[in-house]
Order: sequence, then C-alpha cells, then structure tokens
Amino acid sequence: MQSVSGLHPTLRFMLSVCLQTRSLMQVSYTSWFLDAFNYAIASNMDVLNLSIGGPDYLDLPFVEKVLELTASNIIMVSAIGNDGPLYGTLNNPADQSDVIGVGGIDYNDHIASFSSRGMSTWEIPHGYGRVKPDIVAYGREIMGSKISTGCKTLSGTSVASPVVAGVVCLLVSVIPESERKQLLNPASMKQALVEGAAKLSGPNMYEQGAGRVDLLESHEILKTYTPRASIFPSVLDYTDCPYAWPFCQQPLYADAMPVLFNTTILNGMGVIGYIESQPVWHPSNEESNLLSIHFTYSDIIWPWTGYLALHMQIKEEGAKFLGEIDGNVTVKVYSPPGLGETSFRHSTCVLRLKLKVIPTPPRSVRVLWDQFHSIKYPPGYIPRDSLDVRNDILDWHGDHLHTNFHIMFNMLRDAGYYIETLGSPLTCFDARHYGTLMLVDLEDEYFEEEIQKLRDDVVNTGLSLVVFGDWYNVDTMVKMRFFDDNTRSWWTPVTGGANIPALNDLLAPFGIAFGDRILNGDFNLNDELIKYASGTNIVKFPSGGYVHSFPFYDSSESAATHSFLAGGKDNADSAILGLVEIGGSRIAVYGDSNCLDSSHMVTNCYWLLRKILDFTGKKVKDPILFSNSVKLKTPLHQDDDQLPSRRTDLNFSMYSTVLGKELICRSDSRFDVWGTKGYGLQVRGRNRRLPGYKAIDLGMGLNSSSDVLISKSPKVVDKSKEISSGNKFLGLLYGDDLDVPVVFPNHWLVPAVVGVLGILLLINFWRIRQKRRRRRKGSNSSGRFSNL
Repeated sequence: MQSVSGLHPTLRFMLSVCLQTRSLMQVSYTSWFLDAFNYAIASNMDVLNLSIGGPDYLDLPFVEKVLELTASNIIMVSAIGNDGPLYGTLNNPADQSDVIGVGGIDYNDHIASFSSRGMSTWEIPHGYGRVKPDIVAYGREIMGSKISTGCKTLSGTSVASPVVAGVVCLLVSVIPESERKQLLNPASMKQALVEGAAKLSGPNMYEQGAGRVDLLESHEILKTYTPRASIFPSVLDYTDCPYAWPFCQQPLYADAMPVLFNTTILNGMGVIGYIESQPVWHPSNEESNLLSIHFTYSDIIWPWTGYLALHMQIKEEGAKFLGEIDGNVTVKVYSPPGLGETSFRHSTCVLRLKLKVIPTPPRSVRVLWDQFHSIKYPPGYIPRDSLDVRNDILDWHGDHLHTNFHIMFNMLRDAGYYIETLGSPLTCFDARHYGTLMLVDLEDEYFEEEIQKLRDDVVNTGLSLVVFGDWYNVDTMVKMRFFDDNTRSWWTPVTGGANIPALNDLLAPFGIAFGDRILNGDFNLNDELIKYASGTNIVKFPSGGYVHSFPFYDSSESAATHSFLAGGKDNADSAILGLVEIGGSRIAVYGDSNCLDSSHMVTNCYWLLRKILDFTGKKVKDPILFSNSVKLKTPLHQDDDQLPSRRTDLNFSMYSTVLGKELICRSDSRFDVWGTKGYGLQVRGRNRRLPGYKAIDLGMGLNSSSDVLISKSPKVVDKSKEISSGNKFLGLLYGDDLDVPVVFPNHWLVPAVVGVLGILLLINFWRIRQKRRRRRKGSNSSGRFSNL
C-alpha cells in the first residue's frame, strides 16, 4: 500500500476507515488492530475513526497502543457503543480520556435508545467514573451509499462516529498547515468539540456528554485558539437537573460519605503535563466554607489528558445548614516548552461548583450501598446474573447505583431515602449514622475483620441489613466454560451470579444461609407478579423470623445448556424471602437481584424493596410480609457441610480486592478515617476513633501523620497474642463483646504523662500571671482583656 502522508487529511481519514473493514465482518483479534494502528503511526495520519469497540478496557496491548497512537498526535474518534439504554455500557477505546467518544441521537435531538451510556467503570469500586460520551451526533437512519449502487439508511453509534471524524477532518483542513502541528492535537480538538457543542435539554451528562456536535461553533473556537488546559465538564451545578444527574438527585449533607465527581483534564499545551500544586477551592461566600474538598489527580498528564477527582463533604458544623454552596476550584497545569520556545507553558483550569446542601437526614432513611465487594468483567469471567440471557454472557455494567441500578436509585430517592456509596471495606464506616446497609449481587470475599465488625454493628449499634443474593452452583459454573478464540484459552466463571459462600460467612452469626439451587419462575406476592430469574434459595433462617416460599423450576443441572427451561424440574416450595428482628436491628434476605438490576430485568420488585426498607429503617411492618402464616416456629436448618462450597480449581485472589490484599480505608470513606493519598488511615495529632468505640493506639505514637496499612487478610485473630493491626482500626475493637483483647502498648505512656503534666504547668503559670496583672491594675477582673 502506498504512503498516505501527503494526502489531504480527509483522504487520510477515509483510508483509516477502510483499514478496519475486515474486522467489522468477522471475529476481531487484538493483533489486527495493533497492525493497523502501527500503520497509522508510520504513515503519519491526522485523524482515525474506529467504529468498533468492546467492554475489555484491560486488553493492555490494545489500550497501550491507543495511548501510543494519540501520543503520536493522531486524533482518534470512536463509537461509544450500541448497548443502550443501559448505563455503564461504554465501549473501549471510546471510554478512554484521550479518545473522542461519540454517542448517537436521532433527528429530534433525542438520545438514540441504542446509544451506550456512562459513567466509565474503570474506576469502580474505589472511585467514581468519568463523564462519557464526550459528544453526540446523528446516528439513527443516516443516509449513505451502497457499495453496489443506490442509497440505504444506517443506524448506530458506528454511524455517528465517522460523522464526527468527518467534522474533525474539516476542522483540521481550515487551520493553516504551518500552524497545525502547534495548535492541533487530541486535547485541543476535544476542547473545541466539547466547548462548541450544543447541550440538549433532557438527557443527563452520562447520556450526551457535552451535547450535540456543532461544526461552526467549534470552528470559531479554533480560529482564536491558543494552547491551554481545561477541565471537562467545567461545571457541576446541582440546580441544573436533569443534566447534572445523579448529583442533582441527592443534595449534600454532613456526616455522609464523600460525594465523588471525576473530571477530565484536557491539556492542549503538550502531550505531557504536570499539576503545579494542590488544586484550590475558592468559596464565594462564608457559607461555602462549610464544604470540604479532598482532591486526587494525575501525577502525570499523558497523553494530552489526565483526571481531577473531587471528594466533597460537608463539615460537621453544617449539620443543620439548608441552602446553596457556590465557588470555583482552580488547578494550575504546566507543560514543557513547545517547538521553538524556551519557557514552560502554563495554564489555569477552572471548575465551577454550585451545590445544594440540606440538614443531615435522620438515620432511619439513610442507606449505605456496598460497592466494595462487587466484582465485574474485566478482568475475570464474571457471569451474568440471569442465565436465561444468551446474548450477554458477562456481568460488565458496574453494578453501581448510577449504572445498571440507576432506576432503583431514582426510585429510592423519590421514596425519601438517601443512598450513599461505600467503596471501601465494611470496617470503614460508622454504623451509627445509617439505618440500613444494602448488599446486592456481591461477588467478592470478606475480611475476617469485616465479618466481626458487621456482627457488632447489627447486635450492638442497631444497624439493619438487606441482602439480595443470586445463583451459585459449582457444577453449573464448570459447564459454562468456553474457549476464547482471541486469547486461545478456556474461560471459566470465577464465581456465580453472587459469591454465596462468602455471603454465608457474613450471615453465619445470624443463623442465615443461602443454598446452591438455581430457581426460575413466577410468583405472586401482595397481588404483584414477580419474575424469579436464576435466583437462589434460603436454607438456614432463625426461628421467629418470617420466611416466604414458592414453587419454582430448579435448573441447576442444566443452566448452561440450550435446553435451559426444558431441563428444569418442578420442586416443592423453596424459601426465597426472609425477614427477622434481632434486638434493635432488622435483617432481610432475598435470593435474586435481577428484579433490581436494569440490565436484563423482566419485572421489577421496587415495591418489595421499599417495604423491606420501611421495615429495616423505619421499623414499619407490612401485614402481607409479616403474616402469621409465614412465621417460623422452628429454625430453617441445613448442616454446614451441605452449604455451597468455594471452588478449589482457580486462583480467586487474581480478581478479588480482599484475598491477599491489605484492609485499607480508601478515598471514598470519610476524610477523618483515611490518609492524604487515600491509601490508609492518617492520624492527625491524636488517636482517632469513632463515637462509642473504645480509644485505640495505632502503634505509631500520638503525633504520627503517616499512612497506615491496616491488615493482611483474611486471617483469624490470634487471641493469645497482641491484637492484629487490622483490629487496631477505628471501629474494630469490640472489647469484651467478642472476647478480643484491647492492648494499649506502653511505648506511648511516658510521653503522654509528660504531655499532660506540661499542660497543667502551663495552665498554672497562666493563672499566676493573670492574678499579678489584676493586682497591678487594682481592680476586679471582668474576664475581658484589653491587651493581648
């Protein structure tokens, strides 16, 4: 093939489309794309369109080659995907910050139903996703020419993406050739596109990005463009609903988990850049000082882009504040000198914040969502939750409140509940602030310390628990393996729809356990028909609780075959819903999460979730759920050796954030229990502890400010030795409750006593001095001092 380096940019773009043609017609291999990308770099292309993508953002050879391509100053445009209207369905490479990701709209400026939605899921569970797509363009029923003759209509983001690539080529062509290399790059082009885009009324930021592409407005920006850095999105306005969803859906309040907002830094000054100093929050008035922000950001901005994440929370003194907080965040970016320059390039980015704040809601309506124990594809084969779905074998949508559980999130907010996200272990929150902890469709293991902490939270602090499980059957998992042509290896599920053995460990202190049956069918409760889609059964439950049972098909022997439903067989009633009171706490367990998950939902059970939360949070009992006919007089029991067991033929630690990992409170937990870098606990001048828990020593002395790695796990506490470092974490000491010794090492005792004596001496000296002053003045003191 001849060199294309001398061709017009539009022709180079057209050739780049042709390079992909064969991969669109059959199975695509990473190596094919690497060859095509190498050719694009060698031939010095300006613009490259990619109307293809997939969910695997950890295909490192592919992702790193895309980074190399954009670092070579090639502007890549890519389709965001056709997995809408589901959220968390962004395709790679369009979800990369250095790529222009394009969504689709129709001619009425409505988001096309097929267009994939954000947020990006790379950052889950420890962070929050970025805004994607970047822009949208017409992608439904677009007229084009047939290869043979005549015209035809096409729909898809694969059509919208080359439309934007054509716009980019036109914008490149109007810039004088002598200035192109100095002005045009992936960042400056994205700046022109997102700043010139027309924001649509109706769709939120994770549906439309900056809005509909506008060629003329983007051209006006480029005409006067000088290299600079900027932030996208540049505004977070809680009053701008629904565009600012989900942020505008739930106001800020004191004592909440930090609200995370992840922005993208676009650095048009150079392929590499750096942040000069800590970003700065500039409140516009006195009330705005109630906002506390912690920042995390890219150490190096490369290629052309980086991130700036805001971790926002309201200070304790704002617990009763009602109003708005306004101000700007500024961050200074610099890059090495450009061609022919001698001094560094500098730019200041501005992010405007306008936030709503309310008084802290009562504990009964505050719900904490466990995100930490959710595992998704990639990196492992995490199977779908409903085995009746054939065309989507992987669970890759994030399982986040704002991705495939976003409809449930909206419903709970409309019902008056406040939902916060925990992306750290269960040891990293104060249970006294929350009415209910929700564990939905979780696949990971649990630290031993988490199990102990949760037991104490439920028994002693009044925390209620809601668990939605899913199927788990080892034989079925083995049958679901398949040979992947791309990696040339066998893929086997690393867990079921949920990790039932781990959930059973967590629920064991309460006498509750799930089984390994895979149940399917319909049942009627409260005159509502609910689809039970590949759910599990309850095999252990304490007496006095309320258990609902229904007849289902047990398909655990044939779930991975084509005769899925035919292979099932009728069974006696299976227990699927259990509710019980334990002291001042309530526990509710249900064996299927499909009715809450938007991904492949047949019927929803939002009404059931509301009634469950009314029970766990507000202590309200629905007469249907708590009928005497379903009350257990004797416990539901199954021997422990008959409970579902873990697989022994795979290394689960490769996918787990628990096994072989440190127990760490990360940046999504409260500021006063995590360090400056978000890697551990920082003690600021004194022992930090949660209200109601015993004071503890962290083994660092009273004035330490270093980050602490809490614990290796999972492990069993050796009670005969000094307490483990994991049990030294804030709320993990139970004292006599769990027979765990509280050890106060004596290395801090001497300096503590000396410090106290010193303070007493200073107070005594101050009193003597004040008496002498009053004697000199010859008058009685009123407690005021004219001179300081």
